[in-house]
Amino acid sequence: MNTALITACLAIMGKGMLGIFAVILVIWALVALLNRVTGKQGDNAPRQ
Repeated sequence: MNTALITACLAIMGKGMLGIFAVILVIWALVALLNRVTGKQGDNAPRQ
């Protein structure tokens, strides 16, 4: 069992998980921004 290889693989996996987390945060921020910009605009909004 090569512990150096396991450590290297864990470091690569950690970077990948951090990247996924960062992308999720960016998507969440964009959705929140779009909701704020295009949110409720008074009584003129169409009802369903």
